[in-house]
This record gives sequence, structure tokens and C-alpha cells, in this order.
Amino acid sequence: MNPLDLALKKQRLQLRSDGLRGRWRAHLDELRPALVAGDRVHAGVQWLRRHPALPVAAGVALAVARPRLLWRWAQRGIVLWQVWRRGKHLLSR
Repeated sequence: MNPLDLALKKQRLQLRSDGLRGRWRAHLDELRPALVAGDRVHAGVQWLRRHPALPVAAGVALAVARPRLLWRWAQRGIVLWQVWRRGKHLLSR
């Protein structure tokens, strides 16, 4: 290949790369709200890990004020946890 052909090939590849970068940017812009929401959830979980007394206090207050409601949600949580364990076991096969 002569230098002119190489230069043209390089230019075509650069133009194609620019187009692909633009398409990726457009796709990422569509996903931005979901990514921002995920970041917020992650930040909330990190905050709860740094301040464990607050959820415990809320649970105790709920247990004192509405024990039936807490019991009902605890049962649902146990059922969901069991379903998760069984499903995880079945999916690993």
C-alpha cells in the first residue's frame, strides 16, 4: 500500500470511530436516569451501613407501635428469603 492509501484508510477508520463514539454516547444518555438511580440506591445502602443504629431504632419503634404490622412484614421477608435461596440453588444447577 502506498502512503496515500494508508492515509485514506486511516481517515475512514477515524470517521467510523467518531460515528461509533456518537452512537455509544446516545445510548449512554438513554441509560443515564437508570445509572443515576442505581448510584443513589448504592449511596443509600452505604449510608445505612455507616449508621446502623437508625434502622434498628426504626424497627424497635415499629415493633412497639405496630407489632402485627412488623410480624406480617417479617413473615413476608422470611418467605422471600427462602424463595431466593431455593431459586439461587436451582439456578446454579
